Amino acid sequence: MRCGRIQRDERVLVPQVWRAERPWSRMRGLLGRPPLQDRARQALWLTPCGSVHTVGMRYPLDIVFLDRDGRVLATHERLRPGRFRVCRGARHTVELAPGGLALLQPQPGEVWQWLMQ
Repeated sequence: MRCGRIQRDERVLVPQVWRAERPWSRMRGLLGRPPLQDRARQALWLTPCGSVHTVGMRYPLDIVFLDRDGRVLATHERLRPGRFRVCRGARHTVELAPGGLALLQPQPGEVWQWLMQ
């Protein structure tokens, strides 16, 4: 996985973001990995990805679904282990530690960009 950051309007939202774009890295995601740091310091950007699951996870996640252009389509707070979420039209999914959405306050339609560091 490559590491980068997420920006919104030239401002860094999340400073450390891993990008999973290969089938194995997307399938594994955060399974068997330590929890992401809180306060939106870390995230996982999955692409292409229009659905997520937390089967096998030991901790909840905040989820952001983005369209092909990085526009926010939907968000889900504290998705508990053993759950699924799907978003029609989503091309990318961002997974954050619980509380990340409350801090970042993404608005539908705003654009997020993943950039390499």
